[in-house]
Amino acid sequence: MAAPAAYESPSVSRSWEAFLAHVPTILLVWVATAVISVLGAAAYLLIAFGALGFSGWESASEEATAAASLFGQLGQLPFSLLSSLVGVLLTAVPALHYATGAVITVREAFAVLLARPWRYLLAGLLFTLATAAGILLCVLPGIAVALVTPVYVNLIFTGERPIQDCFTAAFAACYGTPNGRTFVGIELLTWLVVLVVSVCTCGAGALLAVPVSGFFLQNAAYHYGLLR
Repeated sequence: MAAPAAYESPSVSRSWEAFLAHVPTILLVWVATAVISVLGAAAYLLIAFGALGFSGWESASEEATAAASLFGQLGQLPFSLLSSLVGVLLTAVPALHYATGAVITVREAFAVLLARPWRYLLAGLLFTLATAAGILLCVLPGIAVALVTPVYVNLIFTGERPIQDCFTAAFAACYGTPNGRTFVGIELLTWLVVLVVSVCTCGAGALLAVPVSGFFLQNAAYHYGLLR
């Protein structure tokens, strides 16, 4: 059973208040994600250019250039995985907040993340593959999968159910009930608002809009009965 506040009617003002209480945690997540991404890009460049230098810049063939790029991508892969793992906290922190009713500190957020990293990596891999497959199937199925993200992340981080069961339950909650379809409609509208804010501020507004929307959607998922 989640905190009583989770079942109250969601509002932008309440979501903003929840966000303000978690600014240190959200800020560190943004910074950590950015730093890891920069390190990954640096690793890619160093490995790729190093491989090209080894084969000789002037004599490098197309095959050698492709191989250097591949080596660079392999070197960047651990950083990409770690960046994705840390970045999911932007959704997980709101889920943990409403599940417990407490303000999630930086220490608590990363303690949860490091307690079961392989669970979260595998959950992310399954979700990414499902979304990618849906995108390839005329785009709309991929969007349908992406829309279960708030419920899926909540089930993954706040419970012990197997990953596949969490995905199935999230999909059923969003598309198998009348309230689920209402939630999906609210989520689409929220995405649109976040997109408009981000575009109008050249991306800077996303630093606020994305986490605030995370708190709003988690509250909405509880309020409409998709989460218990």
